[in-house]
Amino acid sequence: MKKKIALVALAVAAVGVQAAEWSDTAISLRRGTNYAEPFNTNAVTKNIVGLTHASGFKYGSNFFNADLLLSNETDPSAYGSKTGAHEVYVVYRNTLDFEKVSGKSFKTTGVRGLGFTSGFDFNTKNDAGYNSKKEMFVAGPTVMLDVPAGFLNVSLLQLWESNAPSGYNFGTSSYYNKDRYHYEPHPMLTAAWAIPFSVASVPLSFEGFANFIAAKGKDEFGGDTAAETNIDMQVMYDMSAAVNASKNTLKVGVEYQYWKNKFGNPTTAAIGAGQAGPGATAKTPMLRAEYHF
Repeated sequence: MKKKIALVALAVAAVGVQAAEWSDTAISLRRGTNYAEPFNTNAVTKNIVGLTHASGFKYGSNFFNADLLLSNETDPSAYGSKTGAHEVYVVYRNTLDFEKVSGKSFKTTGVRGLGFTSGFDFNTKNDAGYNSKKEMFVAGPTVMLDVPAGFLNVSLLQLWESNAPSGYNFGTSSYYNKDRYHYEPHPMLTAAWAIPFSVASVPLSFEGFANFIAAKGKDEFGGDTAAETNIDMQVMYDMSAAVNASKNTLKVGVEYQYWKNKFGNPTTAAIGAGQAGPGATAKTPMLRAEYHF
């Protein structure tokens, strides 16, 4: 299985290694004080440092994002620790544009084009209990909707997700593979957008993503997983002119994330007997700043 995963990752990356026709790279900072984690009843403060790259090439586009998430002590790195957990989460998506590949237009009413998206998510976290080491590969069709400015893409992706948490010893459990636990393949309906607008000549943009993810079968402990809703959106102000920088160089704004049944953990009123408690649903406002180069 490890060899198959490596081959898929290499194939996806190879498709994306093309001469860029355009590119945008940004460093971002986010801060919120009301993050939530499954099996944790405390509000968590997190500082998040992100590196994002988007680019277009001859046959489509690439998107890459790596976040370093730094929790405070309410999401500890060890039981009783005063040091918060650290997490790295990486996302890569490659979208092939069927018009660019075939030379044939797929434009129709409300649709700018069609494509095929593939990619992966990886994460690692050193929290007190679970110590996630997620691997997920994705693939499926994409519809590029025709919006007046910016973009709005909707994809239906199949997900192949696994994890190898080091925080528990699963022993000979029938639900756990020695190397890594594989969930049932499951679909995700996802949208991503970035739409500029202005209010009284103030340059703004509405950006974000929305994921609607089906349940992924049994978890590592034999419990049922739940369908997820993860909506992360922000309104950003382009303040580049105020610091004599080029357009879209420096942005600041507010962000909000709603994540129900986080990581497939069913939200329950209390923690116990495998129940994730209210921490499985996050309702998190954040401040966000971006520097593009």
